[in-house]
Amino acid sequence: MNLAEAKALGLKYPDRKRIGRGIGSGLGKTSGRGHKGAKSRSGWSRRLGWEGGQMPLFRRLPKVGFNNKIFKKVYTVVNVSDLEGFDNNSVVDLAAILQKGITSKEKQSTLFKVLGDGALTRKLTVKADAVTASARAKIEQAGGSVELIAGRVARPKFVRKDGTKSTPKSQKPAR
Repeated sequence: MNLAEAKALGLKYPDRKRIGRGIGSGLGKTSGRGHKGAKSRSGWSRRLGWEGGQMPLFRRLPKVGFNNKIFKKVYTVVNVSDLEGFDNNSVVDLAAILQKGITSKEKQSTLFKVLGDGALTRKLTVKADAVTASARAKIEQAGGSVELIAGRVARPKFVRKDGTKSTPKSQKPAR
């Protein structure tokens, strides 16, 4: 150990590099930045995941993970005008529609929905998972009835499992 090292032991911070102070300092001219290119310019900083222009790893790998599409409700849809092919006082449900060949079952669907396009003159009992307001009006106007198939009831939004109300983040008062 020499005297310089012994003196340096008490220093908290090393001396800073004085850049751009002439050839003799060893860090003159380009100030340790090399020649040209983005890294030599002021304001350049490497962002997270930067690989020098090569396609970054996070873009090379495939996307995996959660996707809400798998929870989408898919209905087999029929219009009121399509129900005209049934006899009076008959029951119309998904099985009857498929048997009659009016439509084919939608992929991954067990749900049946009636839309209100067209007119209906027959008295029918329609059993469906969903019916539009106009379709319900036309079926009932023709003397028929609509029975909704009870599905799984989801808990209403902003209601906890114990039944108490919770407020959404957007409605909470600011602190």
